[in-house]
Amino acid sequence: MRPKNFSTRYYSSKQEKKVAKAVQGKQVANSGATAFSKGDVRTDDWLLECKTHTEERQQFTIKKEWIEKNREEAFQMGKHHSAVVIDFGDGEQHYLISERDFLELLEHLREVNKE
Repeated sequence: MRPKNFSTRYYSSKQEKKVAKAVQGKQVANSGATAFSKGDVRTDDWLLECKTHTEERQQFTIKKEWIEKNREEAFQMGKHHSAVVIDFGDGEQHYLISERDFLELLEHLREVNKE
């Protein structure tokens, strides 16, 4: 259970730092609010948009516009992949990726498992 006396920005930044560390990426300054650097976390090939609840919940409403905006911004930044990362408020991260990215990942895993 998260304490209630912290701001939404606190939890958002905490999530972004956690995701950046997990993917060996960089947290985008000011949550991508600048003209040239978008998203919340970036790697060489990925742009990630992070969304979190400040309290633990059983549901998370995902907006299609988050996915579309992140995909468009990834393209503009020359990134090949995009994902929306959600946290239900329990600290566990869930990555929402396109079918194309999922199939590419699946193919890669099948190749690795053949070796």
